[in-house]
Amino acid sequence: MKASKLLFFLISFLIPSAAFSVTLSLERTIELANDSSLMAFRYRNMYQSSYWQYVSYRAGRLPSLSLSLMPASYNRYMTQRYDSEHNIDVFREQQMFRASGGLEVEQNFDLLVGTFYMETDIEYLRNFGENKYTQYSSIPVRIGYRQSLLGFNPFKWERKIEPLRYEKAKKELLYNMESVSEQAVTYFFALALAQAEYRLAEENVASCDTMYVIGQRRFRIASISRADLLTLELDKVNARNTLENCRIALKRAMFSLASFLGMDKNTEIEIVMPGRPMTVDIPVDMALAMAKGNNPTLLGHRQAILEGERDLNKAKVESRFNASVNASVGFNQVADDLSGAYRSPLRQDLVSVSISVPIIDWGVRKGRVNMARNNLNVSRIAARQDELSVEEDIIMTVSDYDVRQRLIASASEALDLADMAYAQTQQRFIIGKADINSITLSLNRRQEASKNYISALQNFWLSHYKIRRLTLHDFETGRSLSDEFDLKIEN
Repeated sequence: MKASKLLFFLISFLIPSAAFSVTLSLERTIELANDSSLMAFRYRNMYQSSYWQYVSYRAGRLPSLSLSLMPASYNRYMTQRYDSEHNIDVFREQQMFRASGGLEVEQNFDLLVGTFYMETDIEYLRNFGENKYTQYSSIPVRIGYRQSLLGFNPFKWERKIEPLRYEKAKKELLYNMESVSEQAVTYFFALALAQAEYRLAEENVASCDTMYVIGQRRFRIASISRADLLTLELDKVNARNTLENCRIALKRAMFSLASFLGMDKNTEIEIVMPGRPMTVDIPVDMALAMAKGNNPTLLGHRQAILEGERDLNKAKVESRFNASVNASVGFNQVADDLSGAYRSPLRQDLVSVSISVPIIDWGVRKGRVNMARNNLNVSRIAARQDELSVEEDIIMTVSDYDVRQRLIASASEALDLADMAYAQTQQRFIIGKADINSITLSLNRRQEASKNYISALQNFWLSHYKIRRLTLHDFETGRSLSDEFDLKIEN
């Protein structure tokens, strides 16, 4: 039994895994790329980081409960004490054990830029030495409020910036996933072109073999010259060499697509070419409006401008005097036992006001204000430059999209004509009414037409997904990619 298991292991290890075949359409390729590629995995994790940052911001607007404990604190030291009997200061040994615990509830109040809090505490104190005693100190409940009266208001700016930051992260994910789709289109049509060239090469080998056999017959009856026969033989040899080169290129293209999609490297992929796409009219004004509202680059600049305005406001506020207030009301009691610490608690009130006034700082605060103002101006200029760049990119891409829709029809018609011309030229050569140059020229035109058709399809779909990436809008269905994403999240 052990020998059979060992033999099975050696066979599994030495014999490579058999390749399995899969048929992929363009739509399925893009689905797999968005689901399984390393690029998509990386972009989703980048989004998750921003998502949890936004969750933390939302949680910061809710009440928080915290527990603070100091289970044990032992201190043994020498301390200075006054001896009234001899009117001198002396050092005496001190031993003390402490333990404490407390609960606190906090609620930030954005409107007033302050924080409400409610807390309860208990503390245990045990002294050792000549005078041993035990005390409990309790705060059954204390309610208070603290805030900066004239200082910087971080809550106001968080309400503006954090939702925009999350919106940018969400649309950045969609933007990046559309770039994954573009990459998938590139790999897909690279393999499609390699497969088309390989099939044409196979047909060319068969055709050249047939032409050479016919050429030998015609040479025997002196219908063609020796030079023409040698040319046919050379075409046959070149066709086989081209077939081998196409086989290598096909393997490389197949490996690249399989690796991009996270498949096994030995996967045999068969491409199903997409049909002619439906004609879609994209208004430039609508595309520009969608881009301005959804493009993450422009949203990032809006965030940068808000952050610049926040920094400028903070620098201005901190350049003036500041005041803060802390007020609380509660109860407190001290006793020798735990129950006594909660019996007949005494009123405990606290009101404190602090003021900070800058007098001389040698221009430090003024420099911070000017620096924040300059940074804000830089952000505004950069935002305007990128907005113009996005507008130009949108206009050119929409224009290219319209042209490439028309080019597909033209390339398809040219391919049909090239196929018919090659078939007729081949028949004419067989019956002796066409020469070698005609059949070679017809074959080259057929290959060129096939490449042009695949290239036209690739350019169209690249433009299609580029428009989706820039606008985050599907003009075929008329739906916003952001709305679809929100619906998925809700579901």
